[in-house]
Amino acid sequence: MRIKNFKDLNVWQKSMDLVVEIYRLIESLPNIENNALSNQMRRAAVSIPSNIAEGYSRYSDKELVQYLYIAKGSAAELETQLLIAERLGYFSKEEITNGVNLCIDTQKMINAFIKQVRNSESNI
Repeated sequence: MRIKNFKDLNVWQKSMDLVVEIYRLIESLPNIENNALSNQMRRAAVSIPSNIAEGYSRYSDKELVQYLYIAKGSAAELETQLLIAERLGYFSKEEITNGVNLCIDTQKMINAFIKQVRNSESNI
């Protein structure tokens, strides 16, 4: 399949699944977290597909890679926030498993995409 825009990227689609999972989880956070951890988690989650899309829409591979690194950082940040929420007793390990796995899978996919872009740069 030919990639026409960022929405065709598997890594973008996976990161969108992650956003949906995080919003689902956040619904069950206690009210005390309405303006703290939950907001951080939303921002980090939304940052991932947003940065993939923005980077893909830029003019150079160098800029794309820069935005992919930002997306990867947001995925690691989000994974950490899920683990914090578990340690605070807001979620069980089982409740966050899907979210953590999506974070890890997304980070791996971003790494692979970065390598692919860098390899295409060196072949020019």
